[in-house]
Amino acid sequence: MRANPDLPRQIDNPANGWVIQAENLIKIYKMGEVEVHALNGLSLKIARGEVVSIMGPSGSGKSTLMNIIGCLDRPTSGEYYLDGEPVARLSDDQLATIRNRKVGFVFQSFNLLSRATALANVELPLRYAGMTHDRREKARTALEAVGLADRIYHRSNELSGGQQQRVAIARALVNDPAIILADEPTGNLDSKSGLEIMELLLNLNKDHGTTLIIVTHAPNIAEQSQRIIQIRDGVVEEAV
Repeated sequence: MRANPDLPRQIDNPANGWVIQAENLIKIYKMGEVEVHALNGLSLKIARGEVVSIMGPSGSGKSTLMNIIGCLDRPTSGEYYLDGEPVARLSDDQLATIRNRKVGFVFQSFNLLSRATALANVELPLRYAGMTHDRREKARTALEAVGLADRIYHRSNELSGGQQQRVAIARALVNDPAIILADEPTGNLDSKSGLEIMELLLNLNKDHGTTLIIVTHAPNIAEQSQRIIQIRDGVVEEAV
């Protein structure tokens, strides 16, 4: 499997620097007396503005890697820099602050508040960040950017799956994060909606330089990336 040859390869000339730098990451989970080695000295770099897919079989360590990249967890050892900031040794509160400022999440299951409007859902990261001035206007602009200007007051349970994922993308974008981390972003969508969501994500990268990291099992999704990173047994097996 190969990445899209028509897209520019930021990795060849990272003029704007590395947004992700991971060196020798080790993650060990203890289950009673048993130690599970999820990451075994994994290293990788992702350039600012790059579109990367991370793939690997179940148990390969990609979910653990995603949690560390997204500041949801920290490694047992090794170094991780997100947008130039060393985050591997931060406290839970510090991780939460970095996560809110630097990472936009897009999940397979959308993770929206079902009875809240699209606008209220997109405002949430701004609320957590303590923003009060222009919060609503910024959320409205993010929804307009994903093509939902006419749905901002609809509750999420009144929207189609594709529209809900657009709300989730707007929520991910609203804080101007260093990266968007998308975990199987088309997994719960029909083929047409899935294609529309991928087109939207790729256009955000093209138009705004948004760094996009996609965790996926789907070859047709991965092949739209600039680079595919294959994870196996807790290390990078191949990056093409």
